[in-house]
Amino acid sequence: MKKRLSPAALCVVLLVSLSTSVLAQPEEKKKAKPQRPDPTASNWTTSHSMSIDGTKVEYDATVGSIILRDTEEKPSAELFYTGYFRTNADDAAPRPLIFSFNGGPGSASFWLHMGIMGPKRVVTEEVGPQAAPPYEMVDNQYTLLDIADIIMLDPVGTGLSRPAGEAEGKDFWGIDEDAASLTQFIRRFLSQYKRWNSPRYLLGESYGTTRSAVLATHLQRSNIDLNGIVLVSSVLDFATIGFPEGSVVPYVTNVPSYAVTSAYLDALPGGKPADHAAFMNEVEQWAITDYATALLAGSAVDPAHRAKVLNDMHLYTGLSKEYLDKSNLRVSAPEYQQELLRDKGLLVGRLDARFTGPSGDVLNTRPSHDPQSTAISSAYTSIFNTYLRDQLGYDGDREYVPSGMARPWNWERQGGARSFSRGAIPNVAPDLARALTRNPRLEVLLINGIYDLATPYFAAVWTMDSLNLPPDLRDNIERADFAAGHMMYVEESLLEQWRTTLASFVERTSH
Repeated sequence: MKKRLSPAALCVVLLVSLSTSVLAQPEEKKKAKPQRPDPTASNWTTSHSMSIDGTKVEYDATVGSIILRDTEEKPSAELFYTGYFRTNADDAAPRPLIFSFNGGPGSASFWLHMGIMGPKRVVTEEVGPQAAPPYEMVDNQYTLLDIADIIMLDPVGTGLSRPAGEAEGKDFWGIDEDAASLTQFIRRFLSQYKRWNSPRYLLGESYGTTRSAVLATHLQRSNIDLNGIVLVSSVLDFATIGFPEGSVVPYVTNVPSYAVTSAYLDALPGGKPADHAAFMNEVEQWAITDYATALLAGSAVDPAHRAKVLNDMHLYTGLSKEYLDKSNLRVSAPEYQQELLRDKGLLVGRLDARFTGPSGDVLNTRPSHDPQSTAISSAYTSIFNTYLRDQLGYDGDREYVPSGMARPWNWERQGGARSFSRGAIPNVAPDLARALTRNPRLEVLLINGIYDLATPYFAAVWTMDSLNLPPDLRDNIERADFAAGHMMYVEESLLEQWRTTLASFVERTSH
């Protein structure tokens, strides 16, 4: 006769069986990882026309994707782009191609897309918060579509672009991983559209400039040279903006931005300078001479020299002598933002220092938010999503991701360099120097916003001067300063300068 289990014993058996099953689930799920279906390339093409400088420009707009593949030719990602191709151009010569992207890392390209590059743009106030929706969208008379075809790229993890097959986000979210995926995209794009002989350009903003420097060298390894690179609000050497302990470089390269900002905000003891350009040049020279000498001397600095530099810094920045003395002449950008207008209860913007906002806790040493960033984000996001669906015809089921998905970012370089998070600071300036050395016909356009405290203009200029290029290659770098912040295209008054500067660069370098 079989012995029956008591109800209590039966309960124990069931609990043990259930816990064993639960504990086994992760391993079973790991073994049975669901596979994504292989993607197929997408394409939504619409035809349009507009007038630019009195000339009718007909063009096709394509929201499309290209399938990236791994070394075994298996799908690894679906990378989306919006391409604008003029269809009534008279010139029989190959039209230039501009591949454009924003930064982040992890930002989609809708900022540049709807700010200046595409045939439509968002209407925003010059400086200040935008009104509530609905927002206004108009034809962009300042696009370069009349002289070049424009490809707006959304790297994997931004916009509509996603990993595919067995690939994961981490396969694309890193300095070299990102550049490798875009290299493959550009190679496949040139084949698909039969554009291998077109003049080629990269135009990136913020981290997009970091991407451009690395991407240029990756493209060269694939035997793809570029005609030009446009660096908008550039950061190549992150030591110039990160204020690492023990480094004097960021203090030297940031102080000219403090000076022009304080002049704009009427915070200088001597009032606004009569000649703004001369003032900028004066502060730049002071920064790399008297100021740099004082910082490099450290505690051995001559007291008289220190006293002179302290007084000069007070006159150039508007910060009090007491504050500068206590800070030992070293003021980071966040500290400057919080301190300059502290007595008024205001903080200074990071992306555009002309924007100010309530500081909240006036005892803070760093700002709690960025007044510029919150002013325009809703307008750009709302208008792009409207434009994508209503005019470009996109009716897919994916939501457009503006930013925030491509994380964590791998700051470690191929070749064994330590990661950003462990103390090594990325510097891709040598990548740009190699690209220029290997292709002496490559030219660079450096576009700066002088009121940008995120990627300060003089930090970018100093980085270019530190590439150690011979004089003939130094001449390949053109500098263009805008009376603007990080995103100079949000101001309608500056759009004509943007178009003139870029059109001249492309037309000069594409023949």
